[in-house]
Amino acid sequence: MVDFLAENNLCGQAILRIVSCGNAIIAELLRLSEFIPGVFRLKDKADQQKYGDIIFDFSYFKGPEICEGKLEARPELLDLDEEFRENNIEILTRFYLAFQSVHKYIVDLNRYLDDLNEGIYIQQTLETVLLNEDGKQLLCEALYLYGVMLLVIDQKIEGEVRERMLVSYYRYSAARSSADSNMDDICKLLRSTGYSSQPGAKRPPNYPESYFSRVPISETFISMVIGRLRSDDIYNQVSAYPLPEHRSTALATQAAMLYVILYFDPSILHTHQAKMREIVDKYFPDNWVNMTADFKLIYVDNYLMAPLTQFLSTLIVCLKASRYAAVTERVHAQVQQFLKEGCLREELVLDNIPKLMNCLRDCNVAIRWLMLHTADLACDPNNKRLRQIKDQIQTDSKYKPKILFQLLLDTAQFEFILKEMFKQMLSEKQAKWENYKKEGSERMTELADVFSGVKPLTRVEKNENLQAWFREISKQIMSLNYDDSTAAGRKTVQLIQALEEVQEFHQLESNLQVCQFLADTRKFLHQMIRTINIKEEVLITMQIVGDLSYAWQLIDSFTSIMQESIRANPSMVTKLRATFLKLASALDLPLLRINQANSPDLLSVSQYYSGELVSYVRKVLQIIPESMFTSLLKIIKLQTHDIIEVPTRLDKERLRDYAQLGPRYEVAKLTHAISIFTEGILMMKTTLVGIIKVDPKQLLEDGIRKELVKRVALALHRGLIFHPRAKPSQLRPKLKDMAATMDGYHRSFEYIQDYVNIYGLKIWQEEVSRIINYNVEQECNNFLRTKIQDWQSMYQSTHIPIPKFTPVDESVTFIGRLCREILKITDPKVTCYIDQMNTWYDNKTHLEVTNSRLFSEIQDTLGTFGLNGLDRLLCFMIVKELQNFLSMFQRHILRDRTVQETLKALMNAVSPVKGIVANSSKIYSAAVAKTQKIWAAYLDAIMKVGQMQILRQQITNELNYSCRFDSKHLAAALENLNKAVLADIEAHYQNPSLPYPKEENTLLYEITAYLEAAGIRNPLNKIYITTKRLPYFPTVNFLFLISQLPKLQYNKNLGVVCRKPADQIDWLPLVLGLLTLLKQFHSRYTEQFLALIGQFIRSTMEQCTSQKIPEMPADVVGALMFLEDYVRYTKLPRRVVEAHVPSFIVDEFRTVL
Repeated sequence: MVDFLAENNLCGQAILRIVSCGNAIIAELLRLSEFIPGVFRLKDKADQQKYGDIIFDFSYFKGPEICEGKLEARPELLDLDEEFRENNIEILTRFYLAFQSVHKYIVDLNRYLDDLNEGIYIQQTLETVLLNEDGKQLLCEALYLYGVMLLVIDQKIEGEVRERMLVSYYRYSAARSSADSNMDDICKLLRSTGYSSQPGAKRPPNYPESYFSRVPISETFISMVIGRLRSDDIYNQVSAYPLPEHRSTALATQAAMLYVILYFDPSILHTHQAKMREIVDKYFPDNWVNMTADFKLIYVDNYLMAPLTQFLSTLIVCLKASRYAAVTERVHAQVQQFLKEGCLREELVLDNIPKLMNCLRDCNVAIRWLMLHTADLACDPNNKRLRQIKDQIQTDSKYKPKILFQLLLDTAQFEFILKEMFKQMLSEKQAKWENYKKEGSERMTELADVFSGVKPLTRVEKNENLQAWFREISKQIMSLNYDDSTAAGRKTVQLIQALEEVQEFHQLESNLQVCQFLADTRKFLHQMIRTINIKEEVLITMQIVGDLSYAWQLIDSFTSIMQESIRANPSMVTKLRATFLKLASALDLPLLRINQANSPDLLSVSQYYSGELVSYVRKVLQIIPESMFTSLLKIIKLQTHDIIEVPTRLDKERLRDYAQLGPRYEVAKLTHAISIFTEGILMMKTTLVGIIKVDPKQLLEDGIRKELVKRVALALHRGLIFHPRAKPSQLRPKLKDMAATMDGYHRSFEYIQDYVNIYGLKIWQEEVSRIINYNVEQECNNFLRTKIQDWQSMYQSTHIPIPKFTPVDESVTFIGRLCREILKITDPKVTCYIDQMNTWYDNKTHLEVTNSRLFSEIQDTLGTFGLNGLDRLLCFMIVKELQNFLSMFQRHILRDRTVQETLKALMNAVSPVKGIVANSSKIYSAAVAKTQKIWAAYLDAIMKVGQMQILRQQITNELNYSCRFDSKHLAAALENLNKAVLADIEAHYQNPSLPYPKEENTLLYEITAYLEAAGIRNPLNKIYITTKRLPYFPTVNFLFLISQLPKLQYNKNLGVVCRKPADQIDWLPLVLGLLTLLKQFHSRYTEQFLALIGQFIRSTMEQCTSQKIPEMPADVVGALMFLEDYVRYTKLPRRVVEAHVPSFIVDEFRTVL
């Protein structure tokens, strides 16, 4: 008969593919359960208030039209709904595909069973498949995995969350309109069961039986699978555990399968007492806790309680616990004896294979029993009887986690050494056997020569019989065949016997040389027997016995013990390596079938489980970087506060003062401790955990990075919190303190790098830049519709995560708080900015508020990345302000009929713009008066944009200055490259045949990043938003400007300032705000705007001349000041102004000033 799993056996391949797919689905569900968007839980009030109206559970399906109608009635909800869709559709699709695959899995399994019954597979029926060893394993696994999938979904993705995600996906995707969509079936299968994984939550009635019955499965199939599991040892595990008391451990995998599958047939659980008694007698007599395929612990429930009563009596529990306590003590002593240096030699191992295997079995069974039955996770908190049993086991077994952990460590080490020895012996087995055979044969040939009498020096009489006999023995030894090990073994024993007899019968004892030859040959023959007995079966048994998959979750409870051990003795890491490798046995179970089916899922599933295990290894070993940083903090304190820097010239009398032997000894001691920790982790060799290669050096560096990120991020979060009502602002003092903290970390990191053998400066710059860029990205998310989630961020990492902190105000991160604090203290309503001094002054007290040194302090604290991040955030804020401005323009100007008519009348009155307006003061003042109500909001928006542009200019100056100072070659190279590229681009536009960077060429993007970091740019030339044509836009801006001029006056010392402090206008933010706003539109708007100002100046001057007023009016001075500043900041030539204002007026204006 064809092998069931052969590639040409369609029946076997079909069920193998189903089971392989089942294992992949469980891995995907476990992976996705860590990425559930928190908003679907609706836990906190903020989420409920914001998203409560757009996230629905299955009640949505009762009246979708009503729900959608409510949304459509409120435009802001529709907008939020659209934004929510854009941000979550990708992850929702991934979840939906996982849910769909669960439904497809059970549909495929049912179809396979129908095909079997209908005889689609020739000569195969359900009965024949269950008679085949692989067939019965796969059918049992197929049903079991479906049960596990449902349990995983219910434990990891709560019912309400599932419903909300499915409804959201249904609303946002095209699934509802698709004819072949099975959305209804998926919703029926995965609707909420009422189960909660929260501790102390009660189990819903008939759970999970009713949940498992949502998709009908053939009762015959379920019954036959349960029958097989009850009667057979389907995985042939009992052979690895010959002792009867180990039977429940041997059948543990099968017991877990039976536990889950029984819920598919509730009649057995409820009414078949005899069957339940049989199951308990066979599988649960002394193992009341087990583990499923998703590494979830299961414990006896009410159905198993009744038949288990006889086993759970106080006396029996006491006897079991006491027995395991005694076994633990005995086997631990044995293992420690075996682990002594030089004990596990090859001869001892080969002579004592059964003894060593028995010891391994006892160790692993004892560890398993104690670990499972004393775990906190292993007992239902609602079941008083189980809690009592657990407490009794802990008391009677004298349970001490440290002792159990030590046994686990030693057993893992013992197992690891044995496995390595056996692997080596197996690889060398044939070569050694052939070598022993050759040596033995040669000895016999030499003896034959001795008895030939040819060799004169041997003093042995010639004996032809013995000579012939030894030659025959030599031939017999050479004829032994390695491939037929049984016959060779039997023959070798006979040869040893013959050699012993020849020594006795022929009185050869008198000749020591002959005796020695015979003894050597016998030794070689003995070695051949030993070597031929090295079988791969021993390794397989070790693999089965050493399985630690049941501790996948439980091992976490030993993390603190592991970390304490490492802190006390860093070399402990070498022993832990064996434990981690032992834990990797958990990966074999889910990957076996995927591998057999040659499934493309093999890589992703093995990566998931290996990744989880490596994450745990990192978590345990993180204690080393933590301990290093604790010492590092002490070093920082000593270096910054206690140790005085030695000057270049020093009086010898003061040498003792500068020696500071005490603090320097303390630094040396702490440095030594750090290097010892480093040595500890580097002792762990490069190890393959699953499919991920763990390099200890990389592990140490990642650990140091993680600890550095954690501490620096926390310092930045705590150090940059500002009290909203603090007077004066806390900004400068807090920046100073923060700079000292960061400098302390930087200096100590630089100091320690040689002792730890890492590139300290490189790590420092990479991680600090990552922290700042990530925080900037999170802060900028507030301004984006499509947010960048953590799993999409290029700055966030799973191994070296950047911590997120709860916001303390409207800002999400420290960079937002810093930016808003700067905006608060430089607010143009309360401060006046003097450009020549780069300083802000308080309007009321006239005292200095802050100056350009502020940005040098930010550079000292957060570096170039911080300033760059701040600049990026300000860009987003400017975009937001400009967008708000445009919506305000639409609302208050374009939709207001009165304003429209006023603007139309003004345009008629001032046309043509080249001319002079008659009776100008009346026309202008009338237009300003009619539009008075809109200017307050207009002024506010313009000033905010102008204020942020000033800050951007200051940041640019600081970046450019520090780049020229610290990296003059980089600054020069960038400037020249920039000029060269711009020259090429200009030349291309003059002559299109010349080269130009193509779309796929990233040169322009890359050089921009460098130029921005080096401050080689002009923020005032930046286009922030795309705009459409707006009617009357230049006229509105012109009216706005002349409406503000009466509030301002020229001061010789300060420039243009407010007439009254109550007016709250700052000149430069006003100019730069208007400049930025006009920059976003077509240049003809700017030309029209300047033409209107020119006409205003000419008309007002004309009116003054006709009325014989000798002085230049204040409004004209203000308008001319505006034009002058406008030209200065845009770097335009003076002729731009002179095109609209006669040059003699501009010259006259300067003399007036």
